[in-house]
Amino acid sequence: MTYEELVKNHPGSLVEKIVTDVLSQDSFDVLFEDDDDEQWAVIKVNIYEEDKEMAIRLLSDSRWVLQFGYYDDEDEFIELLQPLAQLEIDLIPKGLQKVMLKVLVSEKGLRVPGNFLSR
Repeated sequence: MTYEELVKNHPGSLVEKIVTDVLSQDSFDVLFEDDDDEQWAVIKVNIYEEDKEMAIRLLSDSRWVLQFGYYDDEDEFIELLQPLAQLEIDLIPKGLQKVMLKVLVSEKGLRVPGNFLSR
């Protein structure tokens, strides 16, 4: 299966992996990022051994996007974006959704304890 097929056909499993990895850390960052015409809050998981990055982004208007990045054979970074359906969004814990919304609105990143949802 190619990365494109994985992202398009199995976004829920990638969302679950990202959430599980992030929440298993002692602490994690919810970052605020932007480019020329868009802003988002994001949580990321880097798989350094495989040169891959997976992320969940919250954009304005409650749009959620799965991001999967990797380096191709020519060492160029390829970024795949897949909008998330409500089924995949529901896999993101409500507390994490609220923190990501706070980061998006305040335009300031936050460091969060990994066990904050268990409180």
